[in-house]
Amino acid sequence: MIIKSSEFVVSNSDVAKCPDSKLPEYAFIGRSNVGKSSLINMITGRKSLAKTSGRPGKTQLINHFLINKDWHLVDLPGYGYARVSKSIKNTFQKFITAYFEHRAQMLCAFVLIDSRHEPQPIDLEFMEWLGEHGIPFCVIFTKADKLKPNALTRNIEGYKNKMLETWLEMPEYFITSSTSNLGKDEVLGFIENINNQFIGN
Repeated sequence: MIIKSSEFVVSNSDVAKCPDSKLPEYAFIGRSNVGKSSLINMITGRKSLAKTSGRPGKTQLINHFLINKDWHLVDLPGYGYARVSKSIKNTFQKFITAYFEHRAQMLCAFVLIDSRHEPQPIDLEFMEWLGEHGIPFCVIFTKADKLKPNALTRNIEGYKNKMLETWLEMPEYFITSSTSNLGKDEVLGFIENINNQFIGN
């Protein structure tokens, strides 16, 4: 897939106010500081489509971007550590949950995981929640360029082994780097294939 156009549509904290559109959506979510904004900018080829920040927890709303006029990329607030109050975190969780439970055109969630770290309970718990609620998702391992190849392989295998303790199989996953464009074609190709199936139905 070639990204020909990408534009911001709307930010809000009310799922009912998300775009009144039947276009397919793909949600990007992960722990704060996982490199989500940088990944979105890399995938779309826009340096500042999603706002990046050195301060975790910058994304605080449901952000819709229209890609190629035919699908939405949805940037969701990070879960876990963020420099916001507990009450605001609870608000985040409520509208994130509402988004996944009520947004029927959301065809796949991409759960971003920092490849530099061993399996984190909060990531595993979130994916477990997605599985229990029948929400389709893939995993994107970010910041692959920050590790040597052997360490990267070891960390990803660690996640596989941990997940296979409770999952029948490892969800489809992608290895990415926002600085080298690693994984860009694979992620966009995956989205294109689902879009084609969606249109076919």
